[in-house]
Amino acid sequence: MHNKIKNIQQNFTSDLINVATQQDLEAIRVKYLGRQGILADLMTELKDLPAEDKKTFGPLCNQLKTEFQNLHQQTFDILYKKEQQAIAAKAAAFDVTISKPNQQRGSLHPYTQITQEIEDIFISMGFSVADGPELESDYHNFGALNIPSDHPARAESDTFWLPDMKRLLRTHTSTVQIRTMEKQTPPIAIICPGRALRNEATDASHDFMFMQIEGMLIDKDISVANLLATLKEFLEKLFGKSMKLRVRPGFFPFVEPGLEIDATCPFCTKGCSTCKGTGWIELLGSGLIHPNVLKQNGIDPTIYSGFAFGSGLTRLAMLKYHITDIRLIHSGKIEFLEQF
Repeated sequence: MHNKIKNIQQNFTSDLINVATQQDLEAIRVKYLGRQGILADLMTELKDLPAEDKKTFGPLCNQLKTEFQNLHQQTFDILYKKEQQAIAAKAAAFDVTISKPNQQRGSLHPYTQITQEIEDIFISMGFSVADGPELESDYHNFGALNIPSDHPARAESDTFWLPDMKRLLRTHTSTVQIRTMEKQTPPIAIICPGRALRNEATDASHDFMFMQIEGMLIDKDISVANLLATLKEFLEKLFGKSMKLRVRPGFFPFVEPGLEIDATCPFCTKGCSTCKGTGWIELLGSGLIHPNVLKQNGIDPTIYSGFAFGSGLTRLAMLKYHITDIRLIHSGKIEFLEQF
C-alpha cells in the first residue's frame, strides 16, 4: 500500500509537469481527484484493510489528497495568469502590415475656408476681426449710416422687420463698423465678416441670406489712394495673381465719394463666361467714410478720415471655387461639400 501511494504521487507530479492548458489541468483533476478518480479508488481500497493499516494509511491518503488539491490550485493560478498576459499582449500588439481602415474625412465649408483666408490676409495687413449681433436696431442698421428715413432699403419689401418695426435682421455688416466706432477711438482698422439678410427672391445668383465681408480703416490723412492700395493687395493675395483695378462712381449713403471696384478677371485675359466677355469682374463697393457718419459716432472729421469697403463672401467664394449656383452653397449636399 505504501508503494502504491508513492507511485500515485510520482505519476501525479509527472502529469502535472506536462500540463500546458486549462483543459490539460482539468483532465488531471478528473483523473486523480474526480469521484471515480485514482484517489477515490484508493479510499475504497482503504476500507478493506485491517484496522491497524487503516490508522497508518488513512492519514497518508488524506494528506495526499490535500497535497494534490494544493498543487492543482497552484498550477491553475499559473496557467490563468499566463493566459491573461497573452490576451493583454495580443490586444496591445500593433500589426504594421494591417491595412488602415478607409475613414472618410470631413472638410471645411466654402464659407469657412474663404472667411479664414480673408481674415488671415487682413490680419497680416494690421487689421483685426470684429463681430456684432444679427438682430439690430433701426439706428445701427440705417440711422447711424446716414441712410434717410425715406430710403427704399427701409421698406418692408426689402428688409425683415420685427413686428415692433424698431428691430430688424441686419441687411449688411456695416452695423459692426458703427458699433466699433462707438467703442473705440481712432486709429481703427477692422474687418467684419458675417451674415446679412434681405427680403428678396431666391434664384441661381441671389438668396435672402448671404455672407458679407466689410472693412474699415480710420486714421489721419486717409485717402482714396490708401483704399485702392489696400484692396489691390487683398485681391491679389486672395486670387494668387497680379490684378488691375477699375474704379467707377457709385452711391452709398455712408461714404463720399462712393466707388465701385472692378478687377481684372482672375480666370482669363480676353473674356470668358465668368466675366461675361468683358475681362472685368465687379467685386467691391467702397468709398471714403462720410463726414456725417464719423461725426454721428463721436469722431471729428476735421482730424480723422477713413475708408470703408464691402463685398459678398458668397460672390468671392463662387469666384474662387468656381461655384456656378449659389443655392448649392446652402444645400447641405454631401456630394457638393466634399469637393472642398
